[in-house]
Amino acid sequence: MTVKMTTLANGLRVISEGRKGLQTTAVGVWVDAGARYETVANNGVAHMLEHMAFKGTKSRSAQDIAVEIESVGGHLNAYTSREHTAYFVRVLKEDLALSVDILADILQRSTFAEDELERERAVVIQEIGQSEDTPDDIIFDRLQEVSFPNQALGRSILGPVEGVANMGREVLFDFMGQHYTASRLLLCAAGAVDHDVLVALAEQHFGDLRPGVPNPFETATFQGGEQREERDLEQVHFALALPALTYDDDDFYPMQVMSTVLGGGMSSRLFQEVRERRGLCYSIFCFASSYKDCGAFSVYAGTGADQVGELVPVICDEMLRLSGDAAEDEVARARNQLKAGTLMSLESSAARVEQLARQTLVFGRQIPIEELIEKIDAVDVAAVRRVAGRITAMGDPAVAALGPIKGLASQAEIAARFAKG
Repeated sequence: MTVKMTTLANGLRVISEGRKGLQTTAVGVWVDAGARYETVANNGVAHMLEHMAFKGTKSRSAQDIAVEIESVGGHLNAYTSREHTAYFVRVLKEDLALSVDILADILQRSTFAEDELERERAVVIQEIGQSEDTPDDIIFDRLQEVSFPNQALGRSILGPVEGVANMGREVLFDFMGQHYTASRLLLCAAGAVDHDVLVALAEQHFGDLRPGVPNPFETATFQGGEQREERDLEQVHFALALPALTYDDDDFYPMQVMSTVLGGGMSSRLFQEVRERRGLCYSIFCFASSYKDCGAFSVYAGTGADQVGELVPVICDEMLRLSGDAAEDEVARARNQLKAGTLMSLESSAARVEQLARQTLVFGRQIPIEELIEKIDAVDVAAVRRVAGRITAMGDPAVAALGPIKGLASQAEIAARFAKG
């Protein structure tokens, strides 16, 4: 497996990893722009644009796009995150040219027909409603909002219902024109792919795209606070976040290992202490989210109204204890979990193309697998203790809760536990 990258004259980057013995190719375009590049006025446009890209171009109808891909057995999909947007296809190796042609078409020549936009507004509004009706989904939007209040990074990726309902074609064209420029696009493929062929296709289909300029984003600051809602539910859905680290922080990899030790699986501290020993919840886990300029370390638990009062102090105590008593066996176990997950991802072209794209967008380069493993292996007990201490001392927590929450401690009380350390 050899990773190759070529930058076209207009700044578009082309990256591939050819893999022998495969008959399929995963190929996509990743855009260095997501929901955090929006304003209050156009919140939700990045996600709406992702939906509308499949709804017709100057030469293809929405049905044409679907039929062309599915006629060759391919799968076309997309997603919007807070910092990136992705459009990707998985096809047989002989259909790479068709895939790049369609991707280039939807990203440069979409028409955003008013009738299609009207229908898609209704679809996205239904998606927002479904999210609101799913507590273990919407709780993370609430947590993000209270972590980064009144900031682009804290706003919903889906956008507000009123804004989506009134979003016009010009808003989509403006966002695409500003952000979908060559220097902010990455064409990436993995599997049965020849790099020179991919570069030639990129030149053919994206060579005339204007270069563009780097687009500044609104700097985010983790502030903390709380948002709680009493709902008639069977469970309390509780989420807690603390300020965390950026992608380029020296403790980025220790943070990943620490997260795994604390709540990354059935052997983790939170699962064992909270669920197995105390029986305080069914679901509990944690995760670290890193961005270009900040980060958040989050814990989620679903528990009963009678258990939430006991649950939250236990979570806080386990987070605090880790900075003093992280043990070699659990750190070694966490390292192995991360390494296994990293190596297993190499077995899927779709997962590998996603990894290559994200590494390029986040770090500006492809990180060799040997280097990744080396960074994980370098994390020792001292590093885990250090980063656990850093995170629990970085600032006030953000708290979001839904359900029968009368027994839940206040944000001030939770903050006081971390302040005592």
